[in-house]
Amino acid sequence: MDASGIIPDIIDEKPGAAAKVVYHGGVNVEFGKELTPTQVKDQPEVSWEAEDGALYTLLMVDPDAPSRQEPSYREALHWLVINIPGNKVSNGQVVADYIGSGPPEGTGLHRYVFLIFKQEQRISAEKHIPKSSLEGRLNVKTRDYISKYNLGNPVAGNYYEAQYDEYVPTLMAQFK
Repeated sequence: MDASGIIPDIIDEKPGAAAKVVYHGGVNVEFGKELTPTQVKDQPEVSWEAEDGALYTLLMVDPDAPSRQEPSYREALHWLVINIPGNKVSNGQVVADYIGSGPPEGTGLHRYVFLIFKQEQRISAEKHIPKSSLEGRLNVKTRDYISKYNLGNPVAGNYYEAQYDEYVPTLMAQFK
């Protein structure tokens, strides 16, 4: 994550371990590997080494919106789940529904970063951002979440890169 600029673009410290991220069809996320928006359109399975009884937060962001050269929307929120017991993501509270990669045509590769944080306590969040909404997804800051929820450094993480493909217009059409 150092070589990719994720540190210092969105976090200050490297995650303690790699998160395992697997998309439909056995497509694995490997640090910096290029995947297509078509491959990552559906919510992946995410796992990490979790402590018994601990709660976790899963955050997925694109720090390169609308492009890496001009990241004026840094960061775009793609997924946020809080109060995950252990690494059972499906049992956590979804704050922002998963949306896949949708880099605009001609903007090159975007980084899509998964970060897992161990929570000190249960987090309260009333807001829910549906899959069809961009409201609350642009100009978010991982560091703001870390500060607001006292999350500390990420315990696990991973990322891939993606650029425009023919699925992007379909993804963009879902936003109202």
